[in-house]
Amino acid sequence: MRCCQKMFGANDRKNLEMGGDCTFQTGTWPHSIDDKIPATTFNHTVQQRNRCVRRFQNKLFLPHFQFFCCLFLLFNPSTTLALIADAKEIERQLAKPASLSLNKNGLADLQRFYAARNSQPVWVTANPASSLLDTALTFIAHAETEGLDSEDYQLQHLQQLQHHAGQSSSAAVELEVLTTHAVLMLARDLARGHLTATAADKDWHIPQRTFDAVAFLQEALKKNRLHQAFDELSPKNPSYQSLKQTLAHYRQLAGNHTEWVHIPSSPSIRPGDTHPHIPLIRQRMVQAYTADGVAEYHIAASGNQHYDQELVTAVKAFQAQHGLNSDGVIGKNTLRAMNRPLTWKIRQLRINMERLRWLPGNLGTRYLLVNTAGFKLSAFENDEQVLDMRIIVGRDYRSTPSFNGALSHMVINPYWNVPVSIAVKDLLPKQQNDPAFFTNGGFKIYPGNNRNGEPIDPDTIDWHSLKRGFPYVLRQDPGKHNALGRLKFMFANSFDIYLHDTPSKSLFQRDIRTFSSGCIRLEKPLELAAFALNKDSLWEKFTENMEGDKTITTHLPKPLPIYLVYITAWTNGPDKLVHFYPDIYDRDSSTLRYARW
Repeated sequence: MRCCQKMFGANDRKNLEMGGDCTFQTGTWPHSIDDKIPATTFNHTVQQRNRCVRRFQNKLFLPHFQFFCCLFLLFNPSTTLALIADAKEIERQLAKPASLSLNKNGLADLQRFYAARNSQPVWVTANPASSLLDTALTFIAHAETEGLDSEDYQLQHLQQLQHHAGQSSSAAVELEVLTTHAVLMLARDLARGHLTATAADKDWHIPQRTFDAVAFLQEALKKNRLHQAFDELSPKNPSYQSLKQTLAHYRQLAGNHTEWVHIPSSPSIRPGDTHPHIPLIRQRMVQAYTADGVAEYHIAASGNQHYDQELVTAVKAFQAQHGLNSDGVIGKNTLRAMNRPLTWKIRQLRINMERLRWLPGNLGTRYLLVNTAGFKLSAFENDEQVLDMRIIVGRDYRSTPSFNGALSHMVINPYWNVPVSIAVKDLLPKQQNDPAFFTNGGFKIYPGNNRNGEPIDPDTIDWHSLKRGFPYVLRQDPGKHNALGRLKFMFANSFDIYLHDTPSKSLFQRDIRTFSSGCIRLEKPLELAAFALNKDSLWEKFTENMEGDKTITTHLPKPLPIYLVYITAWTNGPDKLVHFYPDIYDRDSSTLRYARW
């Protein structure tokens, strides 16, 4: 048996015996077992030698390990944030906030938030394992997916501060405070809207919900559910979620430099026609399929100029998606919708997501939504659409405003008490042109404001002499010619607007249905009556009463919430397809200008 040779010198053995360090001097050990070293001594010496080697390795390894740790901490800002954001520095910063460029409300929110926690930091803390800062910055970055602009919340500046926070205590404090400010702003914007609704749209009269962003953030941190709380802020109704998904897809298309084929204006093209623009329209339908995935749009592009049935089906689907009558006739409104740029649709999606944020978070278990831009009334029960109908809304110079209320009662066979403005602007010229107009239309004329007096014979009045003012009251009797039809739905509001039937049914076939003086004309008044009364169908006596001339008031068993809104991008039905509507009152354009989007 051979032993190791020349392992340690005498001094090394001495140091080992004394428990000291090794010098690794060269010496000699027994050449063979015949040197008769006791086994216990040999084993003990080997163990001492191993300990010595480990000490030597540690002396080499630890300095290198410490060096690389320093490098890691230096170049990993998220780790170096620990122990930097000081509570006293935060307190001093908020006491002299000039460098932060905060408005009065923003500063007040920050002071209230940090006062409640003794100025202790949230994001830049002594816990290097904390991911709250990453959660907050991710939340801010996702503002884009909600149709907002992440730079309104200083995302880029916060990212720069994050990079330098490990090297500067002032940067760490600024990062802490501005992150809180951005989170509070974005939380509020998602919960109630980025814009002040009444300033952005002078015709919007639905109150925005109140939202305490400071209390929201405090509660989310207390319950350790910051990420979940962020997810719950934006509206969860199906239309908002569909608009959000469509916005992401359209932005991807725009990022790929997608532009719609432009189709020149022309006289109306009807099914079966041959026209040189047909190949362009085919190509536009191919693009529409890429954008929206509607099965009817899935056709092949070709140079065929014949307007065949396959293309007619695609055009009808396109018309339905864009709030037009699905007749297959390619007229000016259809061409305008086809040529609407992708960039405009992206802006349209953003502003309508904002309008949905303006609405109350809870619309009710059963409610009516009247979309004046889409010419639609929809009834909802438990968030499911159960009724849908066409409507006629106010002319552009008598536009129907956005407001809310609650239906309280219906009037069968109503009188029409004509507003003075309508009497002067609309009806007086007709009477001047036709002396029998008021008589044939069932109108009664009363002096002044006395509707209870005896009516005046219209033939005794010189209608052409009325140049200024209208010293009479006009009231139209119930009947088949009454402008309100057979049924009127009433709800208290300051605009004197209500829903009603109409004898002019043919107008529902028009694309742009702006024919009223502000009130809402209904395509299916009987179906709405059944929903308002919470009945599957109307009882026989109800319909019998409508056939007569007697005016009857029927109160609803429970007030029915109603919201009149102007939304030009909306989902209809279970397919979640976003429908786009014309900006009939120019409110999209004006609100986008206000928002600078």
